[in-house]
Amino acid sequence: MSASSKINESPSHFMVLEAIARGIDSVDKISIAVRKNKDEVSSIVNDLVTQRLASMVEKRRFFGGKKVKISITETGKSLLGVKHEELKQNKQKLEQLYGSGDKQQLQTYMDSNRMWMPYMLFSGIMNALFFTSMISFMGMTMSPTESAVVDSSGSGSDATDSAGSDNQADAGGASDGSDSGDMSSDGGGFDGGGFDGGGFDGGGFDGGGFGF
Repeated sequence: MSASSKINESPSHFMVLEAIARGIDSVDKISIAVRKNKDEVSSIVNDLVTQRLASMVEKRRFFGGKKVKISITETGKSLLGVKHEELKQNKQKLEQLYGSGDKQQLQTYMDSNRMWMPYMLFSGIMNALFFTSMISFMGMTMSPTESAVVDSSGSGSDATDSAGSDNQADAGGASDGSDSGDMSSDGGGFDGGGFDGGGFDGGGFDGGGFGF
């Protein structure tokens, strides 16, 4: 499986990319927001940077020292937009099946899309109340990951607020004459490189694109 295909089929990668898009700019804060351990988040960020969906910049702090800030690229934004539209259609189908009261068809469709539920909840594509109602209707229980995402709405906000505070502090450092520069692949342990054969081609996905 190519690196781009791995990302396209990984809800965890999209959760991390979603967090970065919200301005949560460090591994520590992202791990809090998405409820994943730091090692896993660091590995995912590495994948995103390698595929040019995210970037890393080293900035000097106002009181000395340096900080690595992670941000989403235009390519990453485009990828999120495509995935959002795809999953919105899936959510609408779930709503239709739920409204029809056809429990068997609902469960079948739910099972085929279950791995994306945590991301749909985290991104706001699916409302947590609707999800819990649907789970109850089918007599199912939430997975640990789904429960964590449902319960973590406050944590995501805290991480975003913290990111905003840090950005203000860093802005003060910039006014003090400290320039930011792109982190080198050697300095951050991240390998550079664009999408391979299955990735972006001329601004859009080629034949390998989004196949789910």
